[in-house]
Amino acid sequence: MPTYEYSGFDARGKKISGTHEGSGRRAVMAALRQQGIYPTEIHPEGSRRKPIWQRSFQLRSGVPIEELAIATRQLATLLGAGLALDEALGSVAGQLEKAQLATAFNRARDQVVQGETLHQALAMQERLFPPIFINMVQVGENSGTLDQVLERLADFLEEQARLRGKISAALAYPILMALVGCGVLFFLVSYVLPKVTRMLTDLDQVLPLPTRLLIAVSGLLQSYGWLVLLLLAAAALLLRRWARSEQGGTRIDRLALRLPLIGRLNLLIATARFSRTLGTLLQSGVPLLRALDIASNLLSNRVLRQAVTIATAQVREGEGLAVPLQRLKVFPTMLVQMIAVGERSGEMEQMLFRVADTYEHQVDLAIGRLLSLLEPIMILLMGGAVGFIVLAILLPIFQASQGLG
Repeated sequence: MPTYEYSGFDARGKKISGTHEGSGRRAVMAALRQQGIYPTEIHPEGSRRKPIWQRSFQLRSGVPIEELAIATRQLATLLGAGLALDEALGSVAGQLEKAQLATAFNRARDQVVQGETLHQALAMQERLFPPIFINMVQVGENSGTLDQVLERLADFLEEQARLRGKISAALAYPILMALVGCGVLFFLVSYVLPKVTRMLTDLDQVLPLPTRLLIAVSGLLQSYGWLVLLLLAAAALLLRRWARSEQGGTRIDRLALRLPLIGRLNLLIATARFSRTLGTLLQSGVPLLRALDIASNLLSNRVLRQAVTIATAQVREGEGLAVPLQRLKVFPTMLVQMIAVGERSGEMEQMLFRVADTYEHQVDLAIGRLLSLLEPIMILLMGGAVGFIVLAILLPIFQASQGLG
């Protein structure tokens, strides 16, 4: 059997990691929980995890979440119209543009024809279908409301796709400006400055400080540019390796929550996603402990994921969810208060959906504010860099013309 690496917490909240053999991630997770270990990460031994931004914007197999949302909506509609499950799966597979997802639905149809349940067929392709998908399908099959559960699941996936699309669109403009600005600076340093600096060094005068700095930087890049690039690449690789470690990744994720403006936005996005995921699972009939495990695994931030894991361990011991979350002081106060109200009133799902709606609205506002600040900041940075180069070139020319006069 394959060996899996895991990291997580024991019942006392102590970090623990190691390896375990199993037929799959789900089997390993079940075995570890029987030993009192609550894993936060499980992946094949020696494999490399994807960067956080890739994990946040697509499914583990590379299939966009939008495609899965469309397929889920189509399957729910066909089942609601009275089609048999195998016929519905085949029909959806025939309409999908992504060959990988179509193949997955065809495989699931073949397994269903052979007598497997849908959630068992999907679990055989766990690299494609996320845990929330498989567990909600299982609940729908057990309760006889598969079409309704798939409708809720499609709503959830579409909402996640909308939020991720908004974030991607918000990042597109600053990234484009940064690339254009870096291209302009590279052109100036590589082609313009070498010609100008030779002319400036021929002037029989003491050059201003900005000009001397510019000449020094230009000379360094010309003589040791390859070394600078090599050092930057080595530093990036070392940082990436450190970020993949448990200690380094936790520090980076903690810093991501404390950064000005961006830290608050990261927390809002994670809280909205966690609330909607947990609410959707509970509304579909998934037990609280199981729903917490699934929702925590969908959090890319290690600090938040560890907090949910510790809180889940306390809930397993008989405590409510709001109290341990309040002690950990990681999530916003509003989430903790609404969970407490939901526990007292028995309307946990509605409270979580309200929190998700509120924070998703705040995410929209925060992205707008962030963009309104990023645009002038990017313009100032790029304009300042180009302005410094122009000033360093013109200052000695002005001095020379004044000397001649």
